[in-house]
Amino acid sequence: MSIQSEDVLKIAHLARLGIDEDQVASYASDLSKIMGMVEQMNQTDTTGIEPMAHPLDQMQRLRSDRVTEGNERELLQQNSAHVEDGLFLVPRVID
Repeated sequence: MSIQSEDVLKIAHLARLGIDEDQVASYASDLSKIMGMVEQMNQTDTTGIEPMAHPLDQMQRLRSDRVTEGNERELLQQNSAHVEDGLFLVPRVID
């Protein structure tokens, strides 16, 4: 599949990317090579091959779900100038 300069400009516009005009031909060439590689990979016979979710058959180590820190709200709110009913008061920024 050959990507033309017009295609690169359209893709750049859709992706909201700013590219230099002198690099459009280079991008077109690189994208054409990538699409060629994808087409080559699509032609590979994968019958009888199970898809894998991860290249390594390992389980993810999970930590135990337990509380590691206590409630320090009062201590932390001592640093604030304005606190009411256990909440930080901040200036209004939106009317």
